Amino acid sequence: MEDSLELVPVARFVESSGDGLKYEYKAVNLVKGEQFSPAFSNLNPMGYVPVLVDGDIIISDSFAILMYLEERYPQNPLLPHDLQKKAINYQAASIVSSSIQPLQNLAVLKYIEEKVSPDEKIPWVQFHIGKGFTALEKLLNGYAGRYATGDEVFLADLFLAPQISAAISRFNVDMTQFPLLSRLNDAYNELSAFQDAMPEKQPDYPVVSKG
Repeated sequence: MEDSLELVPVARFVESSGDGLKYEYKAVNLVKGEQFSPAFSNLNPMGYVPVLVDGDIIISDSFAILMYLEERYPQNPLLPHDLQKKAINYQAASIVSSSIQPLQNLAVLKYIEEKVSPDEKIPWVQFHIGKGFTALEKLLNGYAGRYATGDEVFLADLFLAPQISAAISRFNVDMTQFPLLSRLNDAYNELSAFQDAMPEKQPDYPVVSKG
């Protein structure tokens, strides 16, 4: 279930914020279309992942889930107290969640492959990632420290880490154009909690036979 793991791992990154939340992980195989099953449609009629179920509360969309968890567990905030840095976090997270990720999801890529050309799929993604990354480089310039908005992990980092990883590993984006994001990626790679949340560390990651 490569796509469900690679493109929307943000909810699993909550653990890396230091909350240490207990949760039950349930996989949804997008390639097999499990997101369109009646059971999943009851949780999210849009058929998108991730979805969080917390008692009687059901929330879909990574941004909405993280904002809910920010209020639900305020003892370990995902946002800085400084209003300006908080605004930068909102903007960076929004660029990824609204202007990059939706244009590279499985449904869009399948549509381009079928209706336009298979050869146009990767250039399409690279163009839109590049546009978003260019904006992020400008936005974070002057605010970034070890991480996106300083020396602590906040909301922006939870969106940037999986997006940069996908850009490199799935879509072969030339990161030499984006030195700030490349530096952030190096920092994310040193965080054990972030690495534990990566797709290949999840229990349902497909095992590729080398025989």
